[in-house]
Amino acid sequence: MTGLVEYAERHPWLTDAIVVAALLGSGVLGVHLVGPGDSRPEDVWVADAVTVVACLAVFGARTHPRATVVVTTVCAVVGGGLGFLLTPLLLAPVMVALYWLAVTTTSRTAWTYGAVTIVLVVGTAVGADIDETVALRSVGPALWLVLPLVMGSRSRLRDALLDAVRARAEHAERTRDDEARLRVTEERMRIARDLHDVVAHHLAVANAQAGTAAHLLRRSPELTQKVLADLQTTTSAVMLELRDTVGVLRNGGADEDGLEPAPGLARLPELIEACASAGLTVDVEVDGEPRELPAGIDLTAYRIVQEALTNATKYSASGSASLRLGYGARLIIAVANETRPGDPGAGRPGYGIVGMRERAHAVGGDLRVSDAGGRFEVVSSLPLHTPAATP
Repeated sequence: MTGLVEYAERHPWLTDAIVVAALLGSGVLGVHLVGPGDSRPEDVWVADAVTVVACLAVFGARTHPRATVVVTTVCAVVGGGLGFLLTPLLLAPVMVALYWLAVTTTSRTAWTYGAVTIVLVVGTAVGADIDETVALRSVGPALWLVLPLVMGSRSRLRDALLDAVRARAEHAERTRDDEARLRVTEERMRIARDLHDVVAHHLAVANAQAGTAAHLLRRSPELTQKVLADLQTTTSAVMLELRDTVGVLRNGGADEDGLEPAPGLARLPELIEACASAGLTVDVEVDGEPRELPAGIDLTAYRIVQEALTNATKYSASGSASLRLGYGARLIIAVANETRPGDPGAGRPGYGIVGMRERAHAVGGDLRVSDAGGRFEVVSSLPLHTPAATP
């Protein structure tokens, strides 16, 4: 059945030709049909001609439904006026025209034309003879003409529903593709931030340690040996973290037994010690009562401090930096260091500052950077609780 419907939709002219041929056969039969006790009206050839015109007009029902309804209605009224019985056989062209009118136009237009057609046809069928058969002669044609209007309206609503479903499906497909691309972009940015945080910090510390070792090599071999040992520890740490990161990317997941917990503010002493081995003295000040933070905010706070101290290691003019942690309504992180006048690298917005700002915004915080009066400062405000996801 579905294949027949699809074939009819692909070959509308052939379908219309078959329908018109069937209408011609039924119309001619209706013209020559005579009720019991009735005589055949004269001018049969006129009725046959009118029937042929009405049937041929159906060819235009798809493209010109209003005109087709008018032509077929006039032909039916003429046939009824000549005294022929308006059976469904003679009303079939009008019924087909009303069906296509209901399918292709608005409901208001279809029922307006339909009401006028029903009044004209029923009025012709009843005529001036008011007897006991008037109800039969009026109700019958009216019901036959209402039927195609109802079927056509139902078909139009069904097609509209199918179009809406297809449109929603296409929109969902486009949305899914856009969401997938957005997720890929966000994941790429997250990986870039993680790699930068891991590699930039350790390499900056390693570079400072190597410079310190070269400076102390002849004057203090023992201290040089300690600095080189710290350098080895730093390079080992970066290799391990890079191995873990690449392993997650290659395997699509992580081995829970082989991963350490994500770093947080609890590892600040290790971070400050690494900076000290690179020649940066960090003065730490804590305001308020430290408290346990959600894992995401704890990691964000650690990465912001790590990147800020990495910048201080590279650009501090005095070899020192200050770190202030304030626990109040929000977590305030402030890292400051003196800069060398005319240093092109100090304060220049790079990937590190961009990454810190993105991390802060991702958890509902903010970050600002100032570079004035020979002092470079990074200040971030983070919530103490993970913000609720919006639906």
